[in-house]
Amino acid sequence: MPSYKIKHLTRYAYAAPVIDCANQLMIYPLEDERLEVKSQVVTVSLNPEIAFFTDYFGNQVGVFTVIKPHTELLIESNVEVVTTPIQFPMDEETAEQQWQQLASLSRDGAFMDFLDPHTSPLHEEIRTALQGIISGNEKPLKNALVLSEYVNANLAYEQGVTSVETPTEEIWRLKAGVCQDFAHLLLFMLRLVGIPARYVSGYVCPKEEGVRGAGATHAWVEAYIPFYGWLGLDPTNNCIVNDGHVRMAIGRHFSDCTPIKGTYKGTGAHTLTVSVHIENGKPLQRDPATEAPIYVRETTEPVVPVNSYRKYITWAQQQQQQ
Repeated sequence: MPSYKIKHLTRYAYAAPVIDCANQLMIYPLEDERLEVKSQVVTVSLNPEIAFFTDYFGNQVGVFTVIKPHTELLIESNVEVVTTPIQFPMDEETAEQQWQQLASLSRDGAFMDFLDPHTSPLHEEIRTALQGIISGNEKPLKNALVLSEYVNANLAYEQGVTSVETPTEEIWRLKAGVCQDFAHLLLFMLRLVGIPARYVSGYVCPKEEGVRGAGATHAWVEAYIPFYGWLGLDPTNNCIVNDGHVRMAIGRHFSDCTPIKGTYKGTGAHTLTVSVHIENGKPLQRDPATEAPIYVRETTEPVVPVNSYRKYITWAQQQQQQ
């Protein structure tokens, strides 16, 4: 059984002291029959107390606040996990039986959140594009695999062209993005054809070089396969998720699974750096440059908050000018 040591480091550096920093952490691996957490230590600069709760989707969430002024916030997670290979679906029932079971889930509260592809002007355009590659005469599993392969083949893996807020419509038009974009497009397509699908945030743990998503948090999809359960599909790497993936959170989309997010009072000028280093028993041969943060985002312009009072004043001023 593979064993992985994962170090996840997040650093916020502010241009001036900030206060009242409140954060939410979703960096705790989800234990199940395929994943065991041997140990995990999460440390936060200034040593705030971390409280925990379980959210609607069953994810463990940590929350903390830092009240006093600070110019840097450092969050470090060191976790060791052991994974077990999955058992692949036997897929013995007929295609008709399987689609009938999926149809019955549309009224099941446990699946409704994962069946709605959301209203989009691209419904018909995407349906038309998929007509030649999916078929109701084939089993849901085969269709899911075909859709994952389609996303992998038709999206270029390119950093910097999208953000976590980029809508599915724009991803479809750009035909490019990173792991969360691949996942969001596959989610949309699976739900569009009636297969429940959920977003997964976690880590991909490469046993060899060339795996997309290594060195940062990763994203993939779980599709519900009738008479089997949830099966992970990684469209970024065009593979079925097995013992080389570690789940941290599941949800409808990225915003349900954001690894770290929060608010604070102070300047909007800050720099965020993120790095993930994974060892699989014997460390991969790495260039020293790979130890540098793989994700860096710098915000130089102050963010001016718009509160209800400011909105009212602006509205009143506009009324006086009319």
